[in-house]
Amino acid sequence: MSTTTSNTPESEGTPSAEPRSDTAAEGGGGPRSARLIQNEATTEIPVHLLFRDDPEPVSVPLAPAVVGRRRGTGEQPRVRRPATGRPPRPVPEVDPELVERPARVLPGAAGVLAGACGVAGCALTAWWAGVLPPPVLEALDLPGSAGAGLGPAQWAAYAGAGALGLFGLGGLARGRTGRAWVLGLFGRYRGTVRRTGLMWVNPLVLRRRVDVRLRHWRSEPMSVVDANGVALRVVVLVVWRVKDTARATLAVDDHQGYLRECVEAALSRVLSQLPAELPPSVVKDLTLRNTDAVGEALTRMVSADTAPVGLEVFSAQPTRIEYAPEIAAVMQRRRIAALDAQHRDSVLGSVVDSVEDTVTRLTLRGLVELDDYERKALVKDLTVAFCTGRGEVSS
Repeated sequence: MSTTTSNTPESEGTPSAEPRSDTAAEGGGGPRSARLIQNEATTEIPVHLLFRDDPEPVSVPLAPAVVGRRRGTGEQPRVRRPATGRPPRPVPEVDPELVERPARVLPGAAGVLAGACGVAGCALTAWWAGVLPPPVLEALDLPGSAGAGLGPAQWAAYAGAGALGLFGLGGLARGRTGRAWVLGLFGRYRGTVRRTGLMWVNPLVLRRRVDVRLRHWRSEPMSVVDANGVALRVVVLVVWRVKDTARATLAVDDHQGYLRECVEAALSRVLSQLPAELPPSVVKDLTLRNTDAVGEALTRMVSADTAPVGLEVFSAQPTRIEYAPEIAAVMQRRRIAALDAQHRDSVLGSVVDSVEDTVTRLTLRGLVELDDYERKALVKDLTVAFCTGRGEVSS
C-alpha cells in the first residue's frame, strides 16, 4: 500500500490543503495544521506515531537460501532449485583388495639344486638298501652295497628324497617376455610373476598364464543405428593390454569377451547420438564423418568401462562405417539423384548466363533492334541451342 505526505511546511500559518477526516468535517472544526500521512484508503496516521521510541530489534535466525541473480530483466531473484537430472551410470565395482602384487619366487638354480639332491638321495638310499644294480655301481664307482634291505628306514629315506626331487624339479618354470603367471593357492590370490627366464615356483599353486603384451582387436561388422534411426555397419579397431593381471583374471570371467561387449555397448551409445549425414547447407553440426571426435568419445567410454577389471584401452577407432545392405541401395539412388539435380542446376545456370550475356551484347552494340516478342523468341531459341550443345558435350 503506497502512502503520500503533505507538501505544506509547518512554519506556514495557512490552513493545510490536506483532506480532513470525517470526524473533523462533522464537528465543524477548523483545518488541522499537523502533518499527516495518508494512504490510498484515506486513513490518517499521525506523524508522531512514526517517530516513537521502538524497542531494540531482536535478531531472528534465518535459514540460508541460495538466490540466483536475474541480471538485466528487473525481476526479483528466485530460489534456485536443485537440478533433477538423470543419475550417473553406475560403474562396476571390484574387490579393492584384489590388486596385482608380485609373487614370491626363487631362482631356477634353487629348484635344480633341490631336484639334484633328491635324485642323489634316492640313489644313495638304493645303494644302502642293496637294490642298486652292479653296472650302476661300477659306473658310479661305488663300493659294494651294504645290503641292509628295504626296511622302514630305507622307505622313509626314499620318500624324503623323492619328495625333495619332485618338489624341486616340479616347481621349475620358464618366464617369457610379454607373459605373466597369476598364482593362486586354495582359491586365494598369491601374486603375479612377470619375471623372465628360469625360476622356481611353488608346485602346489595354480598357475594361469596371461598375455600382457600390447594387443589389438579388429571387430566384425556390428549393426548399429545413427541419430536418425538409419541402420549402419561399423568395424572398430581396439588397441589394448592387460594392466592388472589379478583383476583381469579373477574379477571377470573372460576379460576378452568383456572387452568385446563393452565396445559394442559404447559403439551403440556414441553412434546413436550423431547422424550419419546432414544436408550440405548444414556444415557446423557434428556427424559420423568426423572420425576423430567419434573415436575420442568411443575410447573414453570403453576405457571407463574396462578400467575396473584391469584392462587399459589406448584407442578404439572406427575403421569403416557404412550403411546396412538394405539401406545402401536406397542411399545410393538418393545420392545419384542429388548429383544429377546439382548437375542440371549448374548447367541451367550457365545456360541462362550465356543467353543473358548474348542478348545484352547484341542489344548494346546495336546489331539488332528487338521488341518484346522478338526478344522472347531469341531467348527461347538461344536457350534451346545452348542446352542442346551442353547435352552433346556432356554425353
